[in-house]
Amino acid sequence: MTLLAWVVVGAIAGFVASEIMGTREGLLMMVVLGIVGAVVGGWVASDLLKIADVTGINLTSIVVAVVGALIVIVVWDSIGGRHRAFGRR
Repeated sequence: MTLLAWVVVGAIAGFVASEIMGTREGLLMMVVLGIVGAVVGGWVASDLLKIADVTGINLTSIVVAVVGALIVIVVWDSIGGRHRAFGRR
């Protein structure tokens, strides 16, 4: 994917994942977590689940990136200790 596509998918995934998890990260952190989530989700989808095409800006890529971002947010929250998973404090 191009850098712009990574940022767009990362922003969408980060926003959706943070809304699902109930976390309130800043815009930059949301995009970064979304991009990292897109990488994690892309790896899981292509290598472990054998989903063929997870590139570009499409629904499959966004769903995969959101799932990856959810995983990244859970790990980030458990390591950071600032929030608990699923928005409970």
